[in-house]
Amino acid sequence: MPDLILDGEVFTPGSPGYDAIRRPVNAAYREVRPRLVLLCRSVSDVVRALAYATATGERIAPRGGGHCFAGRSSTDGIVLDLSGLDGVSVADERVATIGAGARLGQVYAALHTCGRTLPAGCGPTVGITGLTLGGGIGLLGRMHGLTCDRLVGAQVVLPGGSVVDCDHDREPDLFWALRGAGGGQFGVVTSLRFDTVPEPMTTRIEAHWSDIAFDELVSAWQAWAPQAPDELTVNLTVESEPSAPVRATLFGAATFDEEPTRSLLQELIDRAGVAPTIDVRGGLPYHHLKDTFADPRELPERALRIRSEFFSRAMSHRTLASLLAQLDGPETVGRRQLTFTAMGGAYNRVAEDATAFAHRKERFLLEHIADATDPWVDRSWAAAHADGSGHVYPNFPDPALEDWARGYHAGNYSRLAAVKNAYDPYRFFDFPQAI
Repeated sequence: MPDLILDGEVFTPGSPGYDAIRRPVNAAYREVRPRLVLLCRSVSDVVRALAYATATGERIAPRGGGHCFAGRSSTDGIVLDLSGLDGVSVADERVATIGAGARLGQVYAALHTCGRTLPAGCGPTVGITGLTLGGGIGLLGRMHGLTCDRLVGAQVVLPGGSVVDCDHDREPDLFWALRGAGGGQFGVVTSLRFDTVPEPMTTRIEAHWSDIAFDELVSAWQAWAPQAPDELTVNLTVESEPSAPVRATLFGAATFDEEPTRSLLQELIDRAGVAPTIDVRGGLPYHHLKDTFADPRELPERALRIRSEFFSRAMSHRTLASLLAQLDGPETVGRRQLTFTAMGGAYNRVAEDATAFAHRKERFLLEHIADATDPWVDRSWAAAHADGSGHVYPNFPDPALEDWARGYHAGNYSRLAAVKNAYDPYRFFDFPQAI
């Protein structure tokens, strides 16, 4: 067995710190016990780790944030923990170089000191790399696009150990593939370069409904939210749990001042026909706004399962009625959530083949979230699928997806397969549903 010498640390079962560092965020995979967890603090560490895995035949799983709903950041082989590569720097007042192990909370805080930010997600512990490689949907996305749309370059360690820098001019096919195909497919990304955007002042939006006709609310949201002004993003969650009434929460933000935001929201309220309990607060810098939203997928110690699909048109009344009836069925045993995320805007003003992210004509994304053992997730997904586009967000990988090549990649799959053959011909980075 070859020597493994790292600047970082090597954790093995039973060693101090092993249990703390091996755990992914998603509790559904916390019992997966890797043989080694390698904490990398340099690109050289990553190169040595890949050489070791090659020599020993071990499976390897890069981990930036550990939020994967298909468990791809966990393995019984080697977890490559990249949290030691978390630097954030800004050059020329706008281009940020961010280490692969950085989490969103620290990214927003660091960019704020320069008056910059990125269109990205809400969860502060989400890894910037995994988010970017699968697309990256967030509250500024309808205005500035996906997180991967702001990517201008990346450094990658390839399976053979070579280190390449890629952008539009250098390794352009690899750079194309890194923007939206999903993480862990072609190599280990060690740093990312982004063209950042000015950090805006925002108006925070939160509204609550209970004991209403939820089909009218969801129908109104589907017709209104995807075509609202780009400066406004409002998403909708409808949830149930035992012995509690079904409730709905509207959450989002605008880069408008408070009064114009209230006027726009009134359009939705008029369509829905029922006034909510509403909280609209202006004057929040974007990085403070992110701290005020809890991500339901980040509840500690809750083992979750999620299925999702994009929709290019509104659901029929029949499909929506079936969906909501199942949400609050008599056999409900835990919290169930339907989360509708608005697309449109800048997301849809990019050609489907300009990046690996192919889903550029969608109106909204629907997630079905529940405890990992709740069979409702499959029933609910099947009910909604009748009106779905058949396309699935790569950052929400779905082991139950049958036609995954079309689902994740649509018309981009053939080109992605060619990139995979060029950069990982022996499938060193292999897992179910890998390209």
